[in-house]
Amino acid sequence: MKPLKNTTLTSIVAAFAIGASTLASAAHHGEMRADKKAIDIVDTAIAAGSFNTLVTAVKAANLVDTLKGDGPFTVFAPTDEAFAKIPADELQALLKDKEALIKVLTYHVVPGKVMANDVTKMNSAKTVQGQSVKISTADGVRIDNAKVLKTDIETSNGVIHVIDTVILPKETTSYYWPEYVN
Repeated sequence: MKPLKNTTLTSIVAAFAIGASTLASAAHHGEMRADKKAIDIVDTAIAAGSFNTLVTAVKAANLVDTLKGDGPFTVFAPTDEAFAKIPADELQALLKDKEALIKVLTYHVVPGKVMANDVTKMNSAKTVQGQSVKISTADGVRIDNAKVLKTDIETSNGVIHVIDTVILPKETTSYYWPEYVN
């Protein structure tokens, strides 16, 4: 597969940010099931309407059942606009590369329910993918190179924090974006 360009990374990051904002808005306005119970991470992302590409990626990676499971999970969620910054052919290649896609998606998930107040007290968090994301509060809250835009969108099986960039594990970064370093 052809390596992705550095501009692709910027595109991914922006897409995550926009989608996350919409997700936060849907959750904030109580768009839940009629029985008033919180819905899971996947259904919350679907209900938001701005995480269609993220949901497509989760389906392509066969991670739907996992993210609908008991959890709890903390998800740093990118939006459709973040994905739109990736050239279409490169995004399609990633969606078809299940192994790389799983690494990218699970790098956005931390086991447990980590609320914003907890995140601000940490300097790193180990992801489901196995590597740790860097956490910085020097200029707002950042996860690796992504700015956290919305926090604490609670779901029945965890919490979603919206970020403005797609974050990448190191080995995936070197494969797709050799010039990018987290």
